[in-house]
Amino acid sequence: MTSETSELIYSTLGDDPDLADIVEMFVDEMPERVETLTKFFIAKDWEELGRMAHQLKGAAGSYGFDDLTPGSAALEESVRKGGTEADISTALDHLVDQCQRVRPGGAPY
Repeated sequence: MTSETSELIYSTLGDDPDLADIVEMFVDEMPERVETLTKFFIAKDWEELGRMAHQLKGAAGSYGFDDLTPGSAALEESVRKGGTEADISTALDHLVDQCQRVRPGGAPY
């Protein structure tokens, strides 16, 4: 049985021939996004971390990765509401896990 954290995340737009290239580009840029989020957390730059979470929330939805929206929103909210560093870390870890599981293309049947 596969755990939720091991399941790959595919775009709902990944099978669209007109959008597949931009979905792939979004996925290719994900390691850089994760690195930036992590960098802001380490620096305790909460303002930039919140801004990046907000941007990722919008971008993920635009590229058909609706599964990333709640995790991005949770990180943004934790930062904006002044959550503890532990709370922010937990939200970031969850989001990073999701970001590492995104894949281009549509979900296999």
